[in-house]
Amino acid sequence: MLDIAPRVRVDVDSLIAAQHDLGVCDAIWRIAPAGKADAMSAPHLPKVAGIDPAVTASPHTVAPTPVPTAVSTSTSPRTAHAPAQGPAASSVIQDRLAGMVSDLTTLHELTERLARASDLTSSLQEFLRAGAALVGARRGLIVLEPSDGLGPTSTIGLGLGHADLGHIETVPRSATSYGRILDGLPDANGGSEVLPEPGTAPGPGAGGYATPVDPRHREVAARLGYAASYALPLTAEATGRLGAAVWLYDEQAEPNDRQRDLAGLYVRHASEHLARMLEVERARTSLATVAEELLPSRLPRISGVQLAARHHTGPHGGGDWYDALPLPEGALGLAVGSVTGSGPSAVAAMGRLRASLRAYAVMEGEDPVAVLSDLELLLRLTEPARSATALFAYCEPAGGPNSNGRGRKLILAGAGHTPPLLIGERRTEYVETTLSAPLGMLSCWEAPSVEIEPAPGETVLLYTDGLLRRTGDPMDRAYARLHAAAAGIPRSAREDPAAICDHILRTVLPDGDGDGPPSPADASEDIVLLAARFE
Repeated sequence: MLDIAPRVRVDVDSLIAAQHDLGVCDAIWRIAPAGKADAMSAPHLPKVAGIDPAVTASPHTVAPTPVPTAVSTSTSPRTAHAPAQGPAASSVIQDRLAGMVSDLTTLHELTERLARASDLTSSLQEFLRAGAALVGARRGLIVLEPSDGLGPTSTIGLGLGHADLGHIETVPRSATSYGRILDGLPDANGGSEVLPEPGTAPGPGAGGYATPVDPRHREVAARLGYAASYALPLTAEATGRLGAAVWLYDEQAEPNDRQRDLAGLYVRHASEHLARMLEVERARTSLATVAEELLPSRLPRISGVQLAARHHTGPHGGGDWYDALPLPEGALGLAVGSVTGSGPSAVAAMGRLRASLRAYAVMEGEDPVAVLSDLELLLRLTEPARSATALFAYCEPAGGPNSNGRGRKLILAGAGHTPPLLIGERRTEYVETTLSAPLGMLSCWEAPSVEIEPAPGETVLLYTDGLLRRTGDPMDRAYARLHAAAAGIPRSAREDPAAICDHILRTVLPDGDGDGPPSPADASEDIVLLAARFE
């Protein structure tokens, strides 16, 4: 630390001191000499608790000390008298400070919006919108193409349709600034690229390149109506190059220096956020892949029964599952269930529970209550901290001893699971099987079984509670919504169980098919539908 003699008076204007405290720029110091300064190597004065008593610290709110009118005879440049600033200089400083505060506020608001994005796609869309506002563009696109090759890859447009993005992709990458970024060329740093007027050659520095414009690039630009672009690379410290973003101008324009600085600051912050969201998306994809591998790869073909299933894994990976397995003597077993919790542990528990139920169903499938009792005992002994719901249905063989020439008979038992829905031309009703507690909740599980006989052409729909929770409604209203959707299935779709599942998803869920982003209250819920139509 430099020792400044007490005879050197330092005067700081209050506005400039506030500017210095904000960290926006260095404060302007007005130093007026009160005499010749002591040597810089003067010994330290006595201090108490680290405070120099010889130097009085003035608060920033104290009015500035008037500058003496007398001019010192010292010729030292450090103690030379500085002229007082007039009203014009103070106004310039105030305007500059106000502009800096406004820029910082804008960046703060944009980064907060980006931080609120819940997934990778919404983050990319918010990034495009914010970048367009900063550089003064109306349209743009972002190409996500991580340099490690692990994906995912996607292209998202702002003010551009799928056809427009298709036209842009036909332009050779080497002909565009963002394409050179994606190719990893050493001299590709993005920047402005202004397309010259037709019939004129680009001068030196046009877009940083003096090569002629690619004919296809000029054709696509004329078709889409843009004359200039501004591209920036997306690079994160941990993952390297993520992709590139480009904003399009309708006229031959480019951002000014202030816009470039703001866009550069925002892109540096946003790239790190996008890198984190990319890792989250990869983890979700891997978890969903594992969950799909633990479920049936294909449904069995049973004479007289048509099967269809739909499974949508939640963003955090849940434990909902289904199964359809052929049993001895031509019988059929249908099962759905849900394990508490989410994430990798729930997915692993789901796989163990499904495998155990298959074994019990093969040995004693004609008694669904015995199957669920054995499953409950296994869960209580091996995973006492976890609970699950399950429903198992045993479908007797066609022409069995109890068929009496009518349709197949189903014997169902449920453990705290949602009731099946029987859908037909003449009836649409729930089959009550929820008189028992979930598995693992009681020391001794017991439940009655229920028998139904679907008529030819009727469909039995099994599902998990994620379908109801994804609606965002209370459970009673969600059940009514599902019943209304099943009753309103078109006649042409009733003959195909896959069409029935798709109709239920489109009608019941707010996002249409279960693939869209769920509401925050049920973001971790899986969806499972298993439909069996009897001929």
